Amino acid sequence: MASGIFKKISKERVISAVFLVIIALVTILSGGIVLAVTLYLVSIVGFLELTKACGIREKGSAKLNILEITGLIGVTLYYIAVYFIRTSDCFMITVILFMMALMSVYVFSFPKFTANQVMAAYFSLIYAPVMLSFVFLTRELEHGIYFVWAIFISSWISDTCAYLVGVLVGKHKLAPVLSPKKSIEGSVGGIAGSALVGFLFGVYIGKVFGIEGFAVTLAIVSAVGSVISQVGDLAASAIKRNHDIKDYGKLIPGHGGIMDRFDSVIFTAPITYFLIILLTRV
Repeated sequence: MASGIFKKISKERVISAVFLVIIALVTILSGGIVLAVTLYLVSIVGFLELTKACGIREKGSAKLNILEITGLIGVTLYYIAVYFIRTSDCFMITVILFMMALMSVYVFSFPKFTANQVMAAYFSLIYAPVMLSFVFLTRELEHGIYFVWAIFISSWISDTCAYLVGVLVGKHKLAPVLSPKKSIEGSVGGIAGSALVGFLFGVYIGKVFGIEGFAVTLAIVSAVGSVISQVGDLAASAIKRNHDIKDYGKLIPGHGGIMDRFDSVIFTAPITYFLIILLTRV
């Protein structure tokens, strides 16, 4: 059974995964401008993958339109604000300004774009760039260099555990129409695996660095984050199904595009940030 599992995992997928883990280690441990710029570049690619998938750009066209250019300017300004303010305070004003900017493009270029395209552009801005920025915001919290790993435990560890448990004992379909291979047993395995890894990581941090109270907090955050990450994974799949595409891109060999690999991370990052603030202040 074990050999059958590993045969299903392609060599290029493993190499890409290792490469991504190395990048995550380097950028997150570095923090600051290194992490901010990395997330900004990833967000740009994710945003463009979404705009292409959602039909904001004409099919087959490589040229960016004014909606996408406005979005790219918005993403750039947003990340500059996040880097210097380093709190979620800029989130609400950004959400409002994004809407006003895109609606202005809609009005003054009418009837070039439909309302659906404008709403899709707004969705793409919030979904990838804004939500992903919470990785940086989590890293900037007190003890954030440790807490930020809960995002990846909740997404990548959860995904791995869910896959292994699903292959071994999965029988009941979680979302049969959307993702026939995912099982309820695998989902539970992902949640349990994330909680366990989060707890053990918290124990390790407590012993090595003498910081108490991490274990339970990281276990809770990782478990809740696992639930959210699985929703994020299915949501990204639903968008692909709606627009009849297999992958968002080809940037990462064996995985697809940024949205294919970071779909669960994007969903998990904000909930991790707010849960840590809530739990550490109780």
